[in-house]
Amino acid sequence: MIQRALLRKQRLILLILLALIIATVVIGMGIGYSSLSYDRLIPTLLGQGTFKEEFVLFSVRLPRIVITLLAGMALALSGAILQGITRNDLADPGIIGINSGAGVAIAVFFLFFPVKAGPFVYLLPLVAFIGAFLTVCAIYVFSYNRTAGLQPVRLVLTGIGFSMALSGVMIVLISSAERAKVDFIAKWIAGNIWGSDWPFIWAMLPWLIALIPFTLYKAHRLNLMELSEPVTIGVGVPVERERIVLLLTAVALAASAVSVTGGISFIGLMAPHIAKALIGPRNQLFIPIAVLIGGWLLLAADTIGRNIVQPDGIPAGIMVALIGAPYFVYLLLRK
Repeated sequence: MIQRALLRKQRLILLILLALIIATVVIGMGIGYSSLSYDRLIPTLLGQGTFKEEFVLFSVRLPRIVITLLAGMALALSGAILQGITRNDLADPGIIGINSGAGVAIAVFFLFFPVKAGPFVYLLPLVAFIGAFLTVCAIYVFSYNRTAGLQPVRLVLTGIGFSMALSGVMIVLISSAERAKVDFIAKWIAGNIWGSDWPFIWAMLPWLIALIPFTLYKAHRLNLMELSEPVTIGVGVPVERERIVLLLTAVALAASAVSVTGGISFIGLMAPHIAKALIGPRNQLFIPIAVLIGGWLLLAADTIGRNIVQPDGIPAGIMVALIGAPYFVYLLLRK
């Protein structure tokens, strides 16, 4: 039974985060290489803008804003799941190699399997999922011990090792590729929001619509899995089955995000921690908050990054890393 005071606090935090997201969206719509005055935003949204205003808003700004918001939500939820099932506060889809596995799969697909633009957009999340799934299977095998079960510290260390190895594979793949394709993969590695068009949103949205409610449905199981393994088994939870199902959920969320945003780390690390600090460790309470925090973090990072240096800006992945890397070191030292 969740206390009413905690539920009220959760609702208040959610409202504040929604207001913060709306404010950042409005700021993001108005600033950029092609300026759009704020007094023209509402007329343009209502279809009363000039051709240039409508093009800038509907073809350039809004798709990118929606993509970064959704991707940040997916990465935050993926990180929350990984931290729960591994009982390790340092787990993150970027740190433990899931993003790198998705990236290698996308690079192979992009370099060696030429596909028309239409199907390419919708195949990307699936290709990224396959790459991330194979990577996480290998990490799981190397982290699992028959007597002790899944070892959280070994999982993080193994994941970091796989991430470095896969980065090397990526360099080998692009070393003999065409210049245009190398530029695309380099942007992906840097975490540049490259899939900033409406079809990418429609390709990514079904994954979130299905997996966010599913994770909230599994929140109680996640609470139990964060206890010691004997206790979890003692209350009747099939640990290995639940862990595999939730691990696949985390992989699918991360893969759907990085397939259109590139290799972005640390969102899945920071957002769950901030949410737990605000409302506590109970998954039913902190997961909705973590999802909104993740969306806002990536949206804010991209909005700041693309306006610091004109016209190309700084990739969102680098902006997030500038904040996330020191935070990771802090957590590592604390733990």
